[in-house]
Amino acid sequence: MPLFEPYHSKHLDLKNRIVMAPMTRARNPNGIPNEMNALYYKQRTNAGLIITEGTAISPTAAGVLHIPGLFTPEQVAGWKLVTRAAHEAGSKIFTQLWHVGRVSHTSNQPGGIAPVSASNIPAANSFAWGYDENGKENFVPCSIPRALTTAEVKTVVQDFANAAANAILAGFDGVELHGANGYLIEQFLNPAVNNRTDEYGGNIINRSRFLLEAIDAVIGRIGADKTAIRLTPYGGLHEMPHYEELEATYTYLAAELGKRNIAYIHLMDQKSRGSYALPEGFLARFRKQYNGILILAGGLDKEKSIQYIDEDLIDLAGFGEPFIANPDLTARLKNDWPLTVPERNLHYGGAAHGYTDYPVYETIAQ
Repeated sequence: MPLFEPYHSKHLDLKNRIVMAPMTRARNPNGIPNEMNALYYKQRTNAGLIITEGTAISPTAAGVLHIPGLFTPEQVAGWKLVTRAAHEAGSKIFTQLWHVGRVSHTSNQPGGIAPVSASNIPAANSFAWGYDENGKENFVPCSIPRALTTAEVKTVVQDFANAAANAILAGFDGVELHGANGYLIEQFLNPAVNNRTDEYGGNIINRSRFLLEAIDAVIGRIGADKTAIRLTPYGGLHEMPHYEELEATYTYLAAELGKRNIAYIHLMDQKSRGSYALPEGFLARFRKQYNGILILAGGLDKEKSIQYIDEDLIDLAGFGEPFIANPDLTARLKNDWPLTVPERNLHYGGAAHGYTDYPVYETIAQ
């Protein structure tokens, strides 16, 4: 089965076509990766490609407490533990570069400042993980954001590029820009959130400018073969309403990203997260516009992954939550072994429990 066989392309050489998708685990109160993180990823190196949790590109990029970053030397040193563990086991590893934009709270921001976005339109019904009015960690309503100035947008572009350069210093094989799930890049794409009148607002080309400038800046620092992006067309998380030019926007992006010959595009179907599903036929239409490596994540199982690869709709199959409680997920899929259901209350924060202590199937079966 191609799903479990080595995959070779111009940009990626993988031991199989299974991708561990990025998942926030919030195990770093000081923002610095450590030995426990290295063990967590090492346990899951049965995936051909690992994409780490979303990693903050700057002190103002976060909307969740206890996430790691890639903007200090200490963070670079911490990530070296993770990349070394992945490479020793024969897996490739990218990190996901993250700026949440308006999906944040003042308690996540240095000095309690307002989060930033394409505009001052809040994600009024969304929540960040921060400190409530009693100083306790909790889900808190997202704060009203401040619109980035034109000059500040260009500064954030450079934050992506600087974090990408740090990722290579840390030993990563590449980076994936988080352009999905209603975070900052998608806030610029969506005209219901982006009401700007400068070069970053208005038509499809202008609303896509921030994404493409960030991609180009990263390419300029680390090369196209190490640069990738995650997108969620037709998603709705964090109040991203559908709009008339939605498919035209992603058709434009597919063509532009294809011209840049990046490492891959990673699409997520948000139906698995309780939001909208990718419509029938979208993958085939996207594939016509984009001739590079395509990953799909969100609600996949073994059968659907094999089908989509056989039909040439995707190249690689991404799995997120199943990897949490099944560190040996590839073997379980290959052998049709049952999957352990994760304890969701242990997904975020805490320490080893619910993180590195899920057993492999062969141990359970003994």
